Amino acid sequence: MQTMRSELAGCPVIIGGGLAGLMTALRLAPRPVILLAKVPLSEGAASAWAQGGIAAAVGEDDRPALHAADTLAAGDGLSDPGVASRIAAAAPAAIIELERRGVVFDRDPAGRLALGLEAAHARRRIVHVAGDGTGAAIMRALVAAAQATPSITVIEGLEARRLLVDDRGIAGVLAAGPSDACLLPSRRVVLATGGLGGLYAHTTNPLGAIGQGLALAARAGAALADMEFVQFHPTALDVGLDPMPLVSEAVRGEGAVLVDETGTRFMAGQGRGELEPRDVVSRAVAAHIAAGHRVFLDARPALGADFVKHFPGITARCRAAGIDPVRQPIPVRPAVHYHMGGVTVDTEGRTTIEGLWACGEVAASGLHGANRLASNSLLEAVVMASSVADSIVGTEPAPLPAARPVALPSAPDVKALRGPISETLGVVRNRAGLERAVDHLQPLAFKGGGAADPALVALMIATAALAREESRGGHWRADFPQTSPAWARRLVQRVHDTGTRLVCRAMPLAAVPQPLVAGA
Repeated sequence: MQTMRSELAGCPVIIGGGLAGLMTALRLAPRPVILLAKVPLSEGAASAWAQGGIAAAVGEDDRPALHAADTLAAGDGLSDPGVASRIAAAAPAAIIELERRGVVFDRDPAGRLALGLEAAHARRRIVHVAGDGTGAAIMRALVAAAQATPSITVIEGLEARRLLVDDRGIAGVLAAGPSDACLLPSRRVVLATGGLGGLYAHTTNPLGAIGQGLALAARAGAALADMEFVQFHPTALDVGLDPMPLVSEAVRGEGAVLVDETGTRFMAGQGRGELEPRDVVSRAVAAHIAAGHRVFLDARPALGADFVKHFPGITARCRAAGIDPVRQPIPVRPAVHYHMGGVTVDTEGRTTIEGLWACGEVAASGLHGANRLASNSLLEAVVMASSVADSIVGTEPAPLPAARPVALPSAPDVKALRGPISETLGVVRNRAGLERAVDHLQPLAFKGGGAADPALVALMIATAALAREESRGGHWRADFPQTSPAWARRLVQRVHDTGTRLVCRAMPLAAVPQPLVAGA
């Protein structure tokens, strides 16, 4: 096993090469950092797949307070009002910072930012690039910026397998690739590892997004929250691809409607119809499919030939699958898109372990609550990366520990789990299915082997979903279909000190970022 060269020993280590990781590294410049990426920076990060854009109250009829209010409404009682207000207020400055780093957002003929509308937003506030190419454009700009920054050492092709911890907190990262392992000593580590959609059989995420950062944090002893809240996007392109291409929320924002094989618009008359929150639309689509129908997104009446101009990326993906969205409805179905839960953090991105920060989808910052508002994810990554960087700069690390032998865990392997996880932890859940999931995942999570880390992450979802006897946001129990005021609490979990089981507690919202009592 190799050890990182001496001049880099002790540098902050950022795990993850998506938007959150890149922004953290760039904000720390000119201080030296290590950016650890499992795949090359130009590949694999879910940030590059984001189509809709970034939510920001920059329109003349908008203000951050309205953005925060929409965020809280979507979060269904579990979002932190202070966090929502702070991040919404920081959104306009985040757009300016991204432009300064080379992102060229779409503008109207008058030179104003072109703003799109997405579900559950009261105003047009979605800032985008090339219509549906926002994530890819942002990543191109930030990857170029990182590669041009001498203080950022990028290590590609290694994945983090374990966080090393001693009595002073984080002590380093154990990483491995196809042919070698590497020990990165550090007292400052940032998790920016993204989500967990790859655990499921139907996902819009890169297949490598299997919640590895969540497993790293949990096995190191960190607290995690909101693990039961998994957001299914209602309109993934249903043509047999894995992962499934996304058909952006913005298509419905421009007037596309959901129909079945008979042409019936089955969401007509249901509140805002296709612009209801994603969990509502996903359940409607899933129920219609379960009733024996096929579901399509029909943009022809609203957009016609303009579809190509508004959504060139989606057009290309559809046509590659033999679908012409100008002339045909697009076959769709729900797929896992985003995870609201994650490692609990405070307003600076600090976890319950000294020296460990988290930002982006891997973190539970309190912004999203039970259900993420569309296009808030890229925004959160930018704003929280800045908070994390500022916090690291203000932290004096403890001396590095002496090197010691560390066993290398197996590479994570999720293949045998995707089917069972999808069957029991899907859009609609019930006690029998959740109990089956816990019984199946519990032994796998704690016996070692390639299935252990993915099983641990799925076990945390199942444990929290079984405990939460209500339906709220992205968590829907067929046996408890109502939202209960008694469950306006967050479920916090950690691995027990014995390393053989989980501890799960319901806690008041304000208490979640605090460390749990050791040994409880």
